Amino acid sequence: MAVRSQNAPSTSPLTRARRVVIKVGSALLVDSATGRLNRAWLETLVADVVRLRKQGKEVVLVSSGAIALGRRHLGLPKGPLRLEESQAAAAVGQIRLAHAYKELLEQSDLPVAQILLTLEDSEQRRRYLNARATLNALLERGAVPVINENDTVATAEIRYGVNDRLAARVAQMISADCVLLLSDIDGLYTADPNRDPAAQFIPLVREITPAIESMAGGSASEVGSGGMTTKILAAKIAVAAGAHFCIAAGAPRHPVRRIEQGARCTWFRPSATPVAARKQWIAGALKPVGALVIDSGAERALRSGKSLLPAGVTALRGRFERGDTVSVQNSDGREVARGIVAYSDTDAARIIGRRSADIPAILGFTGRDELIHRDDLVMP
Repeated sequence: MAVRSQNAPSTSPLTRARRVVIKVGSALLVDSATGRLNRAWLETLVADVVRLRKQGKEVVLVSSGAIALGRRHLGLPKGPLRLEESQAAAAVGQIRLAHAYKELLEQSDLPVAQILLTLEDSEQRRRYLNARATLNALLERGAVPVINENDTVATAEIRYGVNDRLAARVAQMISADCVLLLSDIDGLYTADPNRDPAAQFIPLVREITPAIESMAGGSASEVGSGGMTTKILAAKIAVAAGAHFCIAAGAPRHPVRRIEQGARCTWFRPSATPVAARKQWIAGALKPVGALVIDSGAERALRSGKSLLPAGVTALRGRFERGDTVSVQNSDGREVARGIVAYSDTDAARIIGRRSADIPAILGFTGRDELIHRDDLVMP
């Protein structure tokens, strides 16, 4: 297939990134011959993470490897496992994997958090919002979250299947601006380079077209489960959320530093920033289920880029839950904004017209200061 060459970015998007998701595959973490943790390699990855944190970047690790580590300790044979065997191996391997990350990251005084997610955590609104709030709280406090699919409880029907997709969903959840997929291949080719010596390397993808999707091949790794198809699907999720997405060879030591220094890899370019992509999604994809009526002072504040506080809301209409989209209207009934509300209609009715500082005393818990945060608000 003839493909017009796309030049690599002049500077790595990683250099400009503020919030980075790094996906680490099983084949990189676990020696396929021995089933043991590849600790020497992991030490260089952690050194890269420490370097990013010193640059002021927030980092989330999405790590595979629990099943691959656990199967050796349970004496499970090579090859495909039954679901219950995979879940048992995950339970054994996850604690070893988490301990390795904790030990290495805490040597640099970086707090570490373990988070296990299932598909439902990204697709059920309340669980999505809780996971998002937890991750943001950890990042704001300087922690490095280490995320894996919760293989021990996930069923065959609801599993992510591979952590490529999980990494993209996490990036979408936290509005990351860069996703690095450390893989057993250095990027996207026009065909599988292991089978076709004429395959051409593609350093930059400006748009994921059907032609790009057709270039995907299978996974060459025994311990991993993701091929190029899953990586391109993950790229579609990430770039739609405003994140730059990179497929790079992870096997060399210090793989993230190599990407920063311009090592061969494929970048997928987003069409908007994470905040802009989120606002487009709110404006175009979500139908309001209720409305908040605001006073003139609140309307002026919104037009100057501020969040919507309870004090500026005079009435509400309809029934809605936390995380639903609502219309924001002035006293004439004209929609001036649209956004994702931080409280249910029941709780919102109790705090409208009141100061944010009064919320804990009124509701009995400490919620957000805003009814709608400015990042979750779209003006027409």
